[in-house]
Amino acid sequence: MKRKTIYITLAVLLVAGATAWMFRTQLAVMAFDLFMAEEVENSLQRSYKPLEGSQAPDPVMLQSKPFSVMLLGSDQRENEPARSDTMIYAVVRPKESKVLLISVPRDTYTDIIGRGSKDKITHAFAFGGHQMAKDTMEAFLDQRIDYYASINFQGLKDVVDAMGGVALPIGKDIVNKGRDHEKFTIEANKPIYNGEEALNYVRYREDSDFNRAKRQQVFLDVAAKRLRQPDQIGKVPELIEIMGDNFQTDMQPKFIIDLAKQMLNGGKVDMTSFTIMGDGMRIGGIYYNDPDLEDVREARALIDNWMNPDTKAEQLLKPRDADVQI
Repeated sequence: MKRKTIYITLAVLLVAGATAWMFRTQLAVMAFDLFMAEEVENSLQRSYKPLEGSQAPDPVMLQSKPFSVMLLGSDQRENEPARSDTMIYAVVRPKESKVLLISVPRDTYTDIIGRGSKDKITHAFAFGGHQMAKDTMEAFLDQRIDYYASINFQGLKDVVDAMGGVALPIGKDIVNKGRDHEKFTIEANKPIYNGEEALNYVRYREDSDFNRAKRQQVFLDVAAKRLRQPDQIGKVPELIEIMGDNFQTDMQPKFIIDLAKQMLNGGKVDMTSFTIMGDGMRIGGIYYNDPDLEDVREARALIDNWMNPDTKAEQLLKPRDADVQI
């Protein structure tokens, strides 16, 4: 009888363990709801910076319709003007856990809305902050932007370190050696890269501005996968606190939390990326990227298709030339 009881107990433990493993993400989300949600929401209030006069969509608890976000990576440092080193138009489809990333290279030559002149698109943020960057990207792509979210370099570095690093697909050493550039080397084929290495990975552009845009897309993908791991969910309050003033958005805190939980429970997040290419040119001795009009048209078509709530998952357009991971 004692042996039978032991066997039954072992069987129950095995079933319980298997069940916990199968539903580990859902269990972690439940624990987040019970013990951390309020703390995270309070911390996110520090980062909530709505734009003056903006009309962002009303947040809903379980977002079902696609929405767009302008993602900015800023090079802001103390006592220096900030530029948007990274500019991405993202379409999020929470219902299908799918995200479209359209990268606009920083040197893209376009009208800067509110300045009455053309310049590098990266300078819109330096001239007029998030509002001018948003207005300029909306005009360039002829598409509405629902929200913005930006993080500066220090915030990115600290968050990656707090996550325990990220796995980056670096097949050969990346060496920044330009005369006027900060010198660094990122070793290839490491299993995990720390915050400083991840930051250098997304900033490096001695090969080309377009490859850098692709690396930024790769980083977002691997970082999202890392954050989805159950062992990371308990770190969310710490990550939000670390970002602090380095992170700004006009997405309401509760909306961010509900959206994150929905996408965690929705399975693997699938990211599709596209970069607007172009040709280098010089005006007055200054380098610019003259955007390829066919690429701009394709980007607009992709956004139209992905933003349409009636588009089924199998009908979502894919870029004609899929970006290759760098």
